[in-house]
Parts: sequence; C-alpha cells; structure tokens
Amino acid sequence: MTTATYLRPGLPAPVAENDALDAPYWEGTRRGVLMVQRCKACGTWQWGPEWICHKCLSFDVGWQQVDGRGRIYSWERPWHPVHPALKEQGPYIVVLVEMPQAGGIRMLGNLLGDPKQEVRIGAEVEAVFEPHDEAKPPFTLVQWRYAAK
Repeated sequence: MTTATYLRPGLPAPVAENDALDAPYWEGTRRGVLMVQRCKACGTWQWGPEWICHKCLSFDVGWQQVDGRGRIYSWERPWHPVHPALKEQGPYIVVLVEMPQAGGIRMLGNLLGDPKQEVRIGAEVEAVFEPHDEAKPPFTLVQWRYAAK
C-alpha cells in the first residue's frame, strides 16, 4: 500500500550504501516488500544489515521477505525539528517496531496518522510503502500504521 508523503520535502534522500550491502532492502521497498537479513548457516534474523551473522559469525548472510507486520516496542513524539526541512513539522511520531516473525528484530519508522494520537506499546502495526518517484534516484520509505483488526 502507498500513501502521500508523511514528512515535508527537503529531507536528505536515503540511498543504498556505496558497498551495496543494504541494496536488497531498498530494492525491496521499491517493489512494496520488506526484506530483512537472515543467516543461511544458523537462521538468525538481523537488522541493520551486516556482512557477518551476529550469532554464528558466518559470512553466509542472505535476504528474506517478511510480511511487514509487527508491534510497537517503543516510541517518541518529537516536537522540535531535527533537520531544517522539518522546521514547521512538529510533532510527528517515531516508533520502534518489533517483528516477531523475523526473530524479534526491531525497525524504526514514523507512525502515520494524527501526530497527537495515542500510541500504545504492543499495538500491532503494518508497513506502508511511501514512494518518492520524483527523487533522483527514486526511493521508497517504509512507514507504519496501526494494523486493521
């Protein structure tokens, strides 16, 4: 699912690292899927991307699609701009989402909706893909919204 831009334009565009380690993640977001690293040797999930497994130290780390559902582990509501493009943007909600189906990894993102809404720890959320097709190069951000019951 896609949505209009959540935060104002003017923020630095995220791009894959020069070493292309996180390229499968960004390529997945462009297709509307969430890709996460998983060790091929021991099956451990990990986030952020690394060249080596955090558990068994294998270099045989691949990428696997996950369903983009999780629960809010923690959150904050910034009121003050952290970048000049956000000068008139406060507040907004940032959530740390735990993904049980992916070994409990945690990913950061914005919670869509009213920036003054109640936020519930443990609430189920789902990924929303926000394309920025006009950017050079184009990219897609992952945001979060409360999951439909």
